[in-house]
This record gives sequence, structure tokens and C-alpha cells, in this order.
Amino acid sequence: MSVSTIPVICYYNGQIVRTKTDVEYEGSETCIAPLKIPIECTFQELIDMVYSKTNIDKRRFKLVLICKYPLRNGNRFQPFPVRDDSSVREMLDLVNTTTIEEIELFIKVVRVKAQLNQSVGGHEDLFVRDHYNVAQFDYGCGPSSGPVPDTGVNVDDEDSAAEERNDEDVDDESDGADADVEVDRHASFFRAFNQALENEQGIYVSAQAPSCDVSNHPNDETSDEPSPVTYHLPPTPQFEHVENLDIVVVSCWTPWVQPTTCNSSGEFVIGQVFNSKSDLQEAAKIYSIKAHQEYVVVASSKKLLVLRCKKAEEYHCAWKLRAMVVKDTSLFVINKYTGPHTCVNPCLNRDHHQLDSQLVSTHIKTLIQAQFTLSTAAIQASVMEKWGYQVSYKKALDGKHKAIRQLFGDFSQSYTELPRLFLGIEQSNSGCAVVWKTCETNMPNTEIFQRVFWSFKPSIEGFQHCRPVMSIDGTHLYGKYKGKLLIAMGCDGNNQLFPLAFAITEGENTDSWGWFLACIRNHVTQRPRICVISDRHPGIMAAMVDPHLGWATPFAYHRICMRHFASNFMTRFKDKILKNLVCRAALASTERKFKKHMNTIGRINSEALQWLEAVPFQLWALSHDGGRRYGLMTTNISEVFNSVLKGARSLPVTALVQLTFFRLNGYFVARREVGANRLASTEQFTPYVDAQIQARVVKAGSMEIVLYDHEKGLFHVKSRRGRTHRVTLHEKTCTCVKTLTYGFPCSHIISACQHCCVDFRLFVESYYTTQSYYDTWAPLFHPIFNEDEWPLYDGIVIVAPESMRRSGSGRPKSTRLHNEMDVREGKALISQVQ
Repeated sequence: MSVSTIPVICYYNGQIVRTKTDVEYEGSETCIAPLKIPIECTFQELIDMVYSKTNIDKRRFKLVLICKYPLRNGNRFQPFPVRDDSSVREMLDLVNTTTIEEIELFIKVVRVKAQLNQSVGGHEDLFVRDHYNVAQFDYGCGPSSGPVPDTGVNVDDEDSAAEERNDEDVDDESDGADADVEVDRHASFFRAFNQALENEQGIYVSAQAPSCDVSNHPNDETSDEPSPVTYHLPPTPQFEHVENLDIVVVSCWTPWVQPTTCNSSGEFVIGQVFNSKSDLQEAAKIYSIKAHQEYVVVASSKKLLVLRCKKAEEYHCAWKLRAMVVKDTSLFVINKYTGPHTCVNPCLNRDHHQLDSQLVSTHIKTLIQAQFTLSTAAIQASVMEKWGYQVSYKKALDGKHKAIRQLFGDFSQSYTELPRLFLGIEQSNSGCAVVWKTCETNMPNTEIFQRVFWSFKPSIEGFQHCRPVMSIDGTHLYGKYKGKLLIAMGCDGNNQLFPLAFAITEGENTDSWGWFLACIRNHVTQRPRICVISDRHPGIMAAMVDPHLGWATPFAYHRICMRHFASNFMTRFKDKILKNLVCRAALASTERKFKKHMNTIGRINSEALQWLEAVPFQLWALSHDGGRRYGLMTTNISEVFNSVLKGARSLPVTALVQLTFFRLNGYFVARREVGANRLASTEQFTPYVDAQIQARVVKAGSMEIVLYDHEKGLFHVKSRRGRTHRVTLHEKTCTCVKTLTYGFPCSHIISACQHCCVDFRLFVESYYTTQSYYDTWAPLFHPIFNEDEWPLYDGIVIVAPESMRRSGSGRPKSTRLHNEMDVREGKALISQVQ
């Protein structure tokens, strides 16, 4: 016995939620309306029944019908748009072809605009008469597209037989789309980077911040870090002059505004015009992705694009789009269109053929501009959230590379453009130091890039007012080409990092480190007795003892990063207790405490003691330092700036250099303002030293003082804990050695000064004064001119080093040598070891 009616449950007053395996209707006010639908019901009859049953005002709202469609493989459901008589019959037939007994129909209510001739979503109704004049349409039918106005411009209408092109005239949509969106090598990479930098928030990190403690602060004399200052970004580039405004065409049209509406508001329309073929291709891709359908390219050339449904033969779907170029322009106009899709089964794969890497790159451009460090996994998640498809890792990575290339230029070309960029910087910022090292080639006037060193004039001038301490470190480049970024950092009077010099080299070796340090000595600073803090890289160790480079003792002093030294010890002996004792020995301010910890290590492991004694104590122990390192025990000031540049290390070298310029300008502007404010308020010392001295003044008030020699200022000072120290004011010494170590008076000297009415501020070194702090950041950076105003570069053409080019594709292999420092050992950070 045949069934005359089909039970249908209508859901309304909610929203449709689609997942990978199901589609549901949710909402706190969701209602249901049971219907009995005749087996021969038409689409218009179904619409009328829904309006009647739900009491929805037909004049104010239009309905979008979505059927919960079961799939054959497993308990899975997907949305099925019901928009014509054929889809109604397909929906009702589910009762006979599947095991379901009643059909679930989801209702989406769309408000109708009050204006005449304007439909849902701000688009005009796309129903078109059989014979029409294009001039009948007005611009304003959509947010960014419209039919071609009747301006006398003829469309190059070719015969339909032109759709059957030869193989050389047809390019594949997915693979060939990139050919239509080429990177303009003459585009301003400077402007693109400038815009990207504006969207990224600058971060200022103090060298004494909790996450990067670089000094041995005594546990009873803590410091107080001032609040960070707002980052000053480079100015916004001027908009270019807009020409040819008589033809208004916008390329960012998104056609699928209402993806499941039963009218044509989400469809293409004959006469729609696009800026270029690539814009039309992008619109077609988005349409297909949101409709969960796929198409194939029938014909594609510079003048023609023909698309049809991928399931046209299997399901007899009539969906087809034909567009042609407008004569003597790059515009593309749709001259034939049949839609929407009439095929039954939508595309339900995890990935979508039209969701290619080019579309991914277009989607993530703004994300890359906001965050240089955007991971490939985050790109996959963003694509999934936007379109509901899981793209492969390779496709997401390819999209990221294309976005970077379109925003910041080509990786290979950036090496050729780098000399002119330095000319542009030098044009308005004279006095910068730039040193090149290249390799000869067989081609005339062409050499291969090997190294480049640069330091900006404000850094060169400001370093003269910093403490004579410099931290050096190297980090990997993650772009298309391998290499290392070498960094030299100073430390200002407020215990904040001071960027000094940079270099891009082929790697870390004896020659590259010697070359980098020689460039600093020859072009940045000739200050004597600078203390250089680094890890124990063989290249650095060799360069620091080379008498020809100017860094050997007594012209400079080399010290080892305590964190790296402890890590080397941990790698050798794998004992956390011994490692903590090594840190305690390194941080001990007196030789008495140092010997105590060393004896403990010797009792536990004599071999570990021998290993430590083989390294000169002055290299790693604060008690044997002689006040050279000013309490800075690690290279964190360099590593902090490495983290600031992390995102740019995956960009072309031109973008990397620009980021160093703008970052440094931001540091100088913000901190110059802090220094000027403190000068105006007559503050004598930096916030870091003020906090240290205030804590020591409080502690000095509880000490016992015994005077032995008034002329020499010899005192015997006893602390609350009963520990006694000998103070000699005329020699500015104390047996606790903290004054010598840090450059400002310890609590014992302050107590002695208060006893004999001596100003203890005389014991603070000049590097900590507000005037020195202001002078450190006073030099000015100047805005870079527009790229078309830069001087012409007529020197040797520098090409990218192909030997440093990364081979292969897909996920890049990590080049970092991981050790125990990459594993968090509870909460016992080295900086907290007393």
C-alpha cells in the first residue's frame, strides 16, 4: 500500500549548526511544527504550508529550507538545500530509500529589505529576464560587484566553440590559479612590511623581567620594574591616488552571502564584472566551498573562463559559468550562467578541491600581518573555522609561503634588493654601519651573498652611555634560505636591553664569529675593557682570544653565560642536585660562599668538581669576576630580542632588516620619553637603581656600626643576622663585594655613610644616573623615505646563495639542538636560585 503523505518535522526560531558528521538545529527559543506533506507536493506548496503552520509573515521574511540528509556510509548527516521541485521530491523520497520514518526540515528565516528591488543580504534579486539590456542595472546591487554599465565598451564575445581550446590554452584551475596572481617584483616591499608592522603590537622586555632574569639580585634587595611604555609604531603609508573612477569595480565580492536561500541572492548573475580573472576565480572558489560543491575547468585562457559542475555527467547537474574579458581591459564579465546546482549529493570530503593554497593565502594575509609567528596548525584551524574543511599541512604551509611572498616580496629577490634598502635607510639615517661579504661568480658584476653586518647610528652613539657589558648570541633563520642571525646587545642603566648590532651569516663558526666581532670593534665601538657574555661556542671562544680582533684581555673580558654553563654541566653529569649547586656557586658574591658550594659538589662527585675546576673561575663565577659583568649572569638580553624577532626570522631578509629598524626606533622613542620625564622630575637615578637603593637604605637602618679609622672611613658593620663586614669608604669597598659587583652601594656602605653624614649617592656609578639613561636613548631615528625616492643602486648585483636554499618541501626539519634547557624543571628557575 503506497503512502500518500510524508511526516515532516519543521524546526524554526533557532539556528543551523553543522559539524563534520552531523547537522543540528539549536536555540533557546526553537519551536517545532509537524507537517503531513503530500507525496506530489511542489516546492511552492511546501513553502506555503510552512508559512501557514509557523505563522511567519510572508511579506517581511523569506524562508530558507534545509533538510537533514543521511549519508550511506555510517551514521552521518549533512545539510541538503531544498530550493525547487526536484529537491522536494528527493527529500520526500528519503522515507522510501532510507530507514528514517520522519524527515527533519530546518527553517532559516531571512528578513526582507524594505527598499524596492533590493533583496536579502544587500544584493539585488538576481532573477533576470530572457532578453535584457545591461544598462538597466545600477551599481549598488552588491557590496563590491555589479553588472557592466552601458558605456559603449564591447565585450569580446567569442563563439561557444572557443570553449574547446587546445591544451596549450587551458590551465588547470587549482594548479594554474597561481599563474594569474603573480608577485609584482616592483611592488614596494617597504610599504607592505610597514603596514604589517603597524598591526603587530610591540613588546618591550626589561632585562630584569621575571621571565628573563639576567642578574644576581640579592634575595633581600629586590628591584622594582617600571611599567612598560606604549609602543610607538611607524606612520601609516599614504594611500595611492585612485584613477579611472568612471568604471567602479571592486574585486573582493563574496557571492555566497546566503548559501542556502531558495532565491537567487547567493548566486552569480549574468553581467557581473570582476577586476580580473583571478578575482572571478576566487569568487567561484568561495561559492563552491560554501555550497559544498565542486567544479571543473572546461576552458581557461587570458580571455575566457568556463566552469561546470564536477558531477554534471553523473547527476545531470546544469550548473555552468562562462565569463569573458572586457575588450581592452583586464575586467572579466559573466556572460552565461546556469545555476544553482541541481545535483543531489554535495561534496562531503574532509578537504575541498577548490580550497587551494592560493585561497588559503588570501584568507590568512591579515593574520600574517597581525602575527608573524602564525603557525601552520593555526592556519589549518582558521581555515576549518571559516569554511569547515580540514586542509592538509602542506597546503596550509604553501598558503603561508604565498602570503608571505605577496606581502613582503620574494625570498630570492630580497637578497638583490637588500643593498638598495640599506641605501634608503642611510639616506635619512646617515652614520649607519653596513659591512658586506660576498663570493665571486663566473657572471660579470654579480656576486653571491655570504654575510652582511649592520648597526644603526643611534645604537652606536647610545652605547657609549651604557655599562661596558655586551651579550652576543646567534639564532636560526627559518625562511626559504638557511642561515644564522647574530646579535649583539648592551644593557642600559635601567637594566633593559640595548640592541647594538646584527649580522646575517651562513652559520655559526670560528670565521663568522671572528668576522662579526671584528665588525663591532672596527665600526661600532672601540671602548676598552668591555665584558662580553656568551655561550661556549668554539667560534666565540677562539675569537675572544685572537689578539688581532681586539677582544683579548686586557682590551676586553670574556665571561660565560651561567645558564648555558649549567646546561653543559647537566648534559655531562645528569644530576639536578649538582646542577643547582653549580648555579649557587656561580651566583655566590663572595669567595667564602663559592668555596662552600664547591666543597659540597666535591663530596658528592669528585669528577664533577674536576670538570668545574678545568674551566677558569673568572669565566663563570661571580665571586671571581672582579666587577666586570655588573651582575649580568646570562645572555638573556640577547635571547629576549631573539624572541622579539622570531616572527621576522621566517620572512625575507629585507623584512628582517626593516623590523630591526622599526623595533629599535620604538625602543628609543619610548625610553627617551621615560628619560626626559625623569629628568624633568629631577630624579637622579633610574627606576632600577632607585628601587635597589631604597631597599638597602631600609636594611641599613637596623645595622650596628663601629668606627675604627675616621680618616680612612674604616668601619665594622654588623647585620641583624650577626654577619660582620669591613667597610672602607675612602676606597669604596666592602667585604661583601656587592658594591664592586653591581656598581652601586651595598647596605653596609649606606649604613656607614649615614653614620658619618656622607652622601652615599657618590658611590653610584654614572651609568645609573638619569642623565646617562636619557643620553643612551636620546639619539634619533629618522623616517625612511618612500621607496621611489631612494638613491639608485649601481653596485655589484648580489644574488641569493643557492647552497643555503632549503631543499625539499612540506614540513621543515628543526635545526635546533635541543638540550635540557628546553625542558621546564618544575618551578625551580635558575634566576631564583639563591
